[in-house]
Amino acid sequence: MKILVTGASGFIGGRFARFALEQGLSVRVNGRRPEGVEHLVRRGAEFIHGDLSDPELVQALCDDVEAVVHCAGAVGTWGRHQDFHQGNVQVTENVVEACLKQQVRRLVYLSSPSIYFDGHSHLDIREEQVPKRFHNHYAATKYLAEQKVFGAEEFGLEVIALCPRFVTGAGDTSIFPRLLQMQRKKRLSIIGNGLNKVDFTSIQNLNEALLSSLLATGSALGKAYNISNGTPLPLWDVVNYVMRQMQLPPVTRYRSYGLAYSAAAINEAACMIWPGRPEPTLSRVGMQVMNRDFTLDISRAQYYLDYQPKVSVWTALDEFCSWWKAQHGGAL
Repeated sequence: MKILVTGASGFIGGRFARFALEQGLSVRVNGRRPEGVEHLVRRGAEFIHGDLSDPELVQALCDDVEAVVHCAGAVGTWGRHQDFHQGNVQVTENVVEACLKQQVRRLVYLSSPSIYFDGHSHLDIREEQVPKRFHNHYAATKYLAEQKVFGAEEFGLEVIALCPRFVTGAGDTSIFPRLLQMQRKKRLSIIGNGLNKVDFTSIQNLNEALLSSLLATGSALGKAYNISNGTPLPLWDVVNYVMRQMQLPPVTRYRSYGLAYSAAAINEAACMIWPGRPEPTLSRVGMQVMNRDFTLDISRAQYYLDYQPKVSVWTALDEFCSWWKAQHGGAL
């Protein structure tokens, strides 16, 4: 099978492209940073550089491939709506259109469980529990992009969407690096009582789910799937496990949720009027994420994709810590 992986210079896209090559698939990759895909090219991937906002480039990328795994997109919770719309919705529209024009058989879309988040605690969230209003531009545009993908079904494109929660492992630059940096500066506090449970996903488990999505048939198609390790853990236990592995003191200072949320609101307001609108070090969404229960029901993926998480969260965390030490010598 010949596939295209977008966003291959990023963590998830890059790790899946490498995994696909190891499984014997023929892989074409696209990414924002050519240096980020050099390791894939050395392993046999074909790299085509270009911006996914260019429809003609995307059509060239989709030429002669059987399936597309679309991992590229705008991420984060800070920024202009138009930038998130461009990076998530318009780019995905280009990918969908190119798949249809080039007669690609299947599109696997990397969505996000952020679409479910409403600032409150939720356990065992099912795929249909999408709120009426979205919490930020990222969530709104990821959901709209997902709907664009499913809308292509009526034109014959086979589609699947995956929503993986807190993916970690070697190459993760989004979850723990910022927390490590804050703890080194003694600015990290436990928000609330520190007992909130969340889901994590080993990148290796996500790779298996993506591969299953490429191979799925029949009733498994045309659905969105929650993906996690299926073992919710107290967030701050996980954070402090990483701190110990990185030879940093554990986070022991507590801050009330109300105080933390108010401080984040002030920080955001200051950044809004500051030239260039820099991303705040504290955000209201961040305080909510660090305080709320947020776990996913993965039974649909277990049933239709035969998804069985095999790599534990602790193994994925060890993998991240070993990789980070090798890359940075433990420093940030």
